[in-house]
Amino acid sequence: MDSVDDLLRRLEQLNEIGTALSRERDIARLLDSILLAAKSITHADAGTLYRVTDDRAALRFEIIRTASLNMAMGGVSGKPIDFPDLPLHGADGRPNDSLVAAYSALHNQTVNIADAYTAADFDFSGTRRFDERTGYRSQSFLTVPMKDHEGDVIGVLQLINATDPVTGQVRSFSTSDQSLAESLASQAAIAITNRGLMTQLEALFESFISLINVAIDEKSHYTGGHCERVPALTMMLAEAVDQTRDGPLAVFQMGERDRYELKIAGLLHDCGKVTTPVHVVDKATKLQTLFDRIALVDTRFEVVKRDRELEALRAQLALRDVKDPDAEAALMAEARADIDAWDADREFLRQTNRGTEYMSDAAVQRVRSIGTQTSWRTPEGVESEFLSADEMENLCIRGGTLTAAEREIINHHIVATIKMLEQLPWPKHLRNVPEYAGGHHERMDGKGYPKGLTREQMSVQARIMGIADIFEALTAKDQPYKPGMKLSQAMQIMTKFRDTGHIDPDLFDVFVKERVYLRYAEQFLDPWQIDDVEPAAS
Repeated sequence: MDSVDDLLRRLEQLNEIGTALSRERDIARLLDSILLAAKSITHADAGTLYRVTDDRAALRFEIIRTASLNMAMGGVSGKPIDFPDLPLHGADGRPNDSLVAAYSALHNQTVNIADAYTAADFDFSGTRRFDERTGYRSQSFLTVPMKDHEGDVIGVLQLINATDPVTGQVRSFSTSDQSLAESLASQAAIAITNRGLMTQLEALFESFISLINVAIDEKSHYTGGHCERVPALTMMLAEAVDQTRDGPLAVFQMGERDRYELKIAGLLHDCGKVTTPVHVVDKATKLQTLFDRIALVDTRFEVVKRDRELEALRAQLALRDVKDPDAEAALMAEARADIDAWDADREFLRQTNRGTEYMSDAAVQRVRSIGTQTSWRTPEGVESEFLSADEMENLCIRGGTLTAAEREIINHHIVATIKMLEQLPWPKHLRNVPEYAGGHHERMDGKGYPKGLTREQMSVQARIMGIADIFEALTAKDQPYKPGMKLSQAMQIMTKFRDTGHIDPDLFDVFVKERVYLRYAEQFLDPWQIDDVEPAAS
């Protein structure tokens, strides 16, 4: 007979367990807590927690614990359970009422057995074999179905060998044991269901994020790869900072929710690129729009060359009557010199169009001279300047392939990202996602984009993402306008960015000291890109 004090103590323990279960996010730890709590509250030596399989055809062993045998399988133990599932129905479709756990699940009924060896209604042959193999003596059984809020059985809680806390002798499970176990099973089922719903919602949410990245990837596989790699590098650096125990970043710590929040921010950091025109995102050359207009320039060169050859041939024919071979040769030599000059100009424009080298003042002036001083006759017979104003503007881009207007379009993606993310009703544990994701184009000196934030105005997470975004862009091997850099070259540029107030110096020190760049390179870069890196001077 349970004392009043013991019953009150166990009721208080039940309330504490219910509160703890509602806070637990990890499903393995949650299931472990449920079984251990049930054993504790009923003084059971052993217990098993089963869950109904997704097809509702069987009970699956989730956790097994036996204190006297020091046995722990499943759950957080890390030791797998190799027992087969318990079928809920036989091959003929009839309910499997011979197994007590299956009976409890099928009939939504608690089964309390004083001694399994004398119970006639159920098949305990498997229990007997276990006892013979281990030397254990399975006696009292309490098997409780776990019902969710809709009344569906989602699992079974089975407790074995209730033990008298005073004498240590195995006894039957009392009516109060049963009531407490049933109450705990009800709370546990709700906790499991809630955790399952949370997991499903998180999976659905991440699927929507993946959907956005797939849309970006469909527009541009270059950007799609970027959206996958930046979050990976962000988490690598964040974990390295989290493990730092000295220096200015020693106070930075991340919990499970912090990691999830940063992961989501990384996945969404470029979601605004769904608004960016694909011909700007993928602009591989200076003259590229929906196609590379260098082909039009090539055609014009062919036209002016052929016009010049025709002009020379006509003049040559006119000289045939006077039979002056020297004059004919001079005409053709002059025409050939013009054609050779145009070929040189064409090759120069082809090289310039690639945008791989910085444009000098002399190179810019040569583009303008070709565009204005060379003329060609259009199909309509109109003489026109060789290059249009827009073509000259693009070909005179000093570095890269984007004009100032196109850079504004590209930069607008971060404005669109922030606008999109700030409109979402983020839950408390994700409320920093817009700030983390929206800060990766800011600079430590306040000269970044779009808000001009300084280092002090930014979170550590946003600064981490800024480093990840830049380093990925430097080393990416799938960009349309350049090959990926080697590690040594990329790290030299990153060091300059540190020294000029572009990136956070403390974070970059961790990036270098913990060789985060190398771990990233081994996972994402080609072998030829991985070379020796000189230590960055502080």
